[in-house]
Amino acid sequence: MKNRKMRIITYLIAFAGILLAAALYPLLPEQIPTHWNSDGTITYSGKATIFITSGMGVLLAVLFDILPKIDPRRNNYQKFGSYYDLFCILIQIFLLLVNGITLTEALRPGTLSVPMTIMLGIGLLFLLTGNMMPKFKSNFYMGIKTPWTISSEEVWRKTHRLGGKCFVLAGIFNIICAFLPSTTAVFHGTIIVILITCLIPSVMSFIWWRQEQKGS
Repeated sequence: MKNRKMRIITYLIAFAGILLAAALYPLLPEQIPTHWNSDGTITYSGKATIFITSGMGVLLAVLFDILPKIDPRRNNYQKFGSYYDLFCILIQIFLLLVNGITLTEALRPGTLSVPMTIMLGIGLLFLLTGNMMPKFKSNFYMGIKTPWTISSEEVWRKTHRLGGKCFVLAGIFNIICAFLPSTTAVFHGTIIVILITCLIPSVMSFIWWRQEQKGS
């Protein structure tokens, strides 16, 4: 059973983003930064979009509760419930960070190094998720879901042990990339690392599944 206190914390963080946006809304300029491009340019949108981005936290909090209940393997969530709840909180903290960056740069442009801050956030998220990943049990909602991990408990276990290591390494690499002077290098470094991090465990899940089939 999921920890009720942890679920409450998830919702509190989610609603904190909306409350913060509402409190600062009268002070915001008509156009606020919503996207930082790899070439260093910034895309602006109407300030009302801050409620769309901040509202994502609440939407995800609801989904975090609903999706496990309709998962065909919902009973497995009881085996890693504390890690699931912690993962939900980490996602909410990351979203709150992103909204905080938007609000800060809208009110006081240039206060933050946005690429560095985002990269540090992504790096820490990957690092912490990687440490939890080996604890994830087979399900259709979270983790490394390939046809081969879903088909075999052993392949799931091996893939998530490897995936955890890949995520930790990716997190460390992203944190290092955060201090690169070039915004373009930071952007491309992130994309490459994410692709490799996802590709290696996925390929290995197929290889392990094939080996399992040949041995049966």
